[in-house]
Amino acid sequence: MSIRGSAVFARRYRAFLFDMDGTLLNSIAAAERVWSTWAERHGLDVAAFLTTIHGARAIDTITRQALPGVDPEVEAQWITEAEINDVDGIVAIPGAVAFLNRLPGDQWALVTSAPRELALRRLRAAGIAPPAVLVTAEDVAIGKPDPACYLLGAQRLGVPVQDCLVFEDASVGICAGEAAGADVMVVTSTHLKPMVTEHARIDGYAHLRVQRGADGLLSLQNEVG
Repeated sequence: MSIRGSAVFARRYRAFLFDMDGTLLNSIAAAERVWSTWAERHGLDVAAFLTTIHGARAIDTITRQALPGVDPEVEAQWITEAEINDVDGIVAIPGAVAFLNRLPGDQWALVTSAPRELALRRLRAAGIAPPAVLVTAEDVAIGKPDPACYLLGAQRLGVPVQDCLVFEDASVGICAGEAAGADVMVVTSTHLKPMVTEHARIDGYAHLRVQRGADGLLSLQNEVG
């Protein structure tokens, strides 16, 4: 781990901001089933296309394809409805539920590229109680890697984003956290290949411990070093 990454465990934070898919829960199989159907319908190279979907809003993913005659809003709605109806196999990242249950409810937020209805559906499927502060695809005009979502999450918690730690798994989300000015923790549980990053990394939450000081600030300890 780099010096920058190690610093996460030396700092104390006002709040934590969590991405959802790949960070708190594993929805890869469900998402790829839906997106594969969509990609096949539009004549795309499915394998290559699937590498581009993670961490971004559906409307942004579709817009990037620049397909003639395709309305991104209509297609994104189709994707959302299909994903809401397919939560088979969605599970929490190891240790995530217990870790979240140890956090004060007013010191963490979910910041996801998923629409609100889909986010709530997937959280329920994974056994994760929704937080008081939830930032979803509908809340921002531009999705990740733009930092607007993380800036909004911190704002809704009433804390400076520079005093927050962002938990992310995807490159676009990591870039969003960086651009917002927050520290970043990379969650690698769903990664098939190692990610080169200077940020701190965890492969799950089972060995991650949080302490809340008398001043209300949060600090982390990784029991596996």
